[in-house]
Amino acid sequence: MTPGRQGAIGVFDSGIGGLTVYKALRAVLPPDERIVYLGDTARVPYGSKSEATVTHYALEGARFFAARGVKALVVACNTMSALALLPLRRAMAGPVIGVIEPGAEAVCRVTRSGIVGVIGTSATIRSGAYPRAILDRLPGARVVARACPLFVPLAEEGWTENDVARAAAAAYLHGLRDEGLDTLVLGCTHYPLLKRVIGETIGPQVRLVDSAEATADATRELLQGQGLLRGAGGEGAAPAGGAASTASDVVDAAGVEDHFYVTDPEELFHEVGSRFLGRPMGRLEQVDLTE
Repeated sequence: MTPGRQGAIGVFDSGIGGLTVYKALRAVLPPDERIVYLGDTARVPYGSKSEATVTHYALEGARFFAARGVKALVVACNTMSALALLPLRRAMAGPVIGVIEPGAEAVCRVTRSGIVGVIGTSATIRSGAYPRAILDRLPGARVVARACPLFVPLAEEGWTENDVARAAAAAYLHGLRDEGLDTLVLGCTHYPLLKRVIGETIGPQVRLVDSAEATADATRELLQGQGLLRGAGGEGAAPAGGAASTASDVVDAAGVEDHFYVTDPEELFHEVGSRFLGRPMGRLEQVDLTE
């Protein structure tokens, strides 16, 4: 049984990159929706791991979210979306939304030449999930894929606009300019944290597309279509004068508490996440998914 409209929305990522999806969701959802965010920071990055390992981690996360009664799960990780979406859908009672399908839809809407690039973790690129999703929608497209595994730890460390980030971008993206791309998909939710450096390296003629906004829009449409979307003052709305927030919550203007969890000590997540969101996150709660 699903918890109905009163349940929270789960957002699951291997680390901090899923905050791009969290931020996009906050921009399009009703203000009284609640979000539970989990970053598996103890085991990031997922992109260098096997399909079996990623699926195992994903299912541990599913148990975490199921225990908290989420009504829907947004998989804010391209690697999990590529390798573990079907097992997650079997494990969860409510809808599970990945980032690849909405991202592919966005790419096909904006490309003019049909020549697109995809950058992502090694596992996402090996899976071929983005080319398949794009070619299903745009059969004449040419998709050029490149793995950029160092971008994830750079984003996790907050090294997003320094010489190390620029050197990594130059090494990974060298040659893509010659492919005639007009669109480049940021096929990892960490990568928008390096968007400026990536854009400078690939050049202004290439449009950068990340799936966060498309995923947020798709989530809102799905919840609305299934009658699970809250409205201000609607069923499950946060009550006035409710319980005070804890230190691990972020409270918005509607009084809604968003809960953030990590699986490793949270100092870096708090620092980088607060800078990225443009507001303090407060203390985070550490959890053990293996228990």
